[in-house]
Amino acid sequence: MQNPQKPLENQHPLLQPLYIGGLEIKNRLFVAPMAGVTDNPFRRLCKSFGAGHAVSEMIIADTALYARKKSLYRANFDGEIAPISAQIAGAEPDKLAEAARFQVANGAQIVDINMGCPAKKVCKKLAGSALLQDVDLVKRLLNTAVQSVDVPVTLKTRLGFANGQENILEVAKIAEDAGIAAIAIHGRTREDFYTGQARYELIKKVKDSLTIPVIVNGDIDSPQKALDVWQQTGADAVMIGRAAQGRPWLFRDIAHFAETGEELSPPSVAELRQIVLTHLEELYRFYGEYSGCRIARKHIAWYTGGLPNSNAFREAMYACETTAEQYRAVDKFLSIF
Repeated sequence: MQNPQKPLENQHPLLQPLYIGGLEIKNRLFVAPMAGVTDNPFRRLCKSFGAGHAVSEMIIADTALYARKKSLYRANFDGEIAPISAQIAGAEPDKLAEAARFQVANGAQIVDINMGCPAKKVCKKLAGSALLQDVDLVKRLLNTAVQSVDVPVTLKTRLGFANGQENILEVAKIAEDAGIAAIAIHGRTREDFYTGQARYELIKKVKDSLTIPVIVNGDIDSPQKALDVWQQTGADAVMIGRAAQGRPWLFRDIAHFAETGEELSPPSVAELRQIVLTHLEELYRFYGEYSGCRIARKHIAWYTGGLPNSNAFREAMYACETTAEQYRAVDKFLSIF
């Protein structure tokens, strides 16, 4: 049950605590789970810039995969600010329940079920957003997952599988009846993938029909957009995904705009340099030499995308084979401005 909340004087509602299954989230600015992006270093970085909550990368509900190196990284919550939320995905109730219990034993305080991922390799296994084609299976999966653990279980999903077949109102009601503690909805169908624009009208209808927290997701890429979408939908929280890639300070910007109505200036290059180098150090420490160097490349590309001569820099940076070489290249490039 959601705890009663008293508004804090003079504080914007998005910056007030939200309770999910009795657990306090310090504010209503969430980091969306993104495979290959929202790892331990990135989640902690976004929280350092004011995100109230971050959900882990998706882990497939298959015990044969748990011991794989990639899964172990995704299930690493060392140093994270509570409450810790781990996302799982699967199409078999027993395996999903087993994965939920595994994550709780591993330290998760919230288990998040993925029914929104549009990736082909996930959907072809009838997981992720493909599940939205079978509401009976959705019901069995959610009921089993909720009953398998004694922590809150949340759901991340989309409007439906195909355009013209949006069934989010039915899925959301099934989720609430199953005991799901909160639902995050991306304003697209699986058919949309990430094309076109997110649609928020159905998310407002879901919010109006449920008593559990509803989190809105999709195309929230600026402080103004965050507040506009929050007002338009009446959602309890906003969830930011792709827009935070290379811009983890977006959460700070949204909080400042909500408080003051004024937009912060972008980070200076000196501040950007410090952010990037700190992020690199965390990635190297977390993943080690080989993987750290390679995983850092996409983050460096996102950070430097709008800078002069960034294309030539990135081409040279991609050729760096060691973390030390890569770090020096980034430091040198960001020191010339």
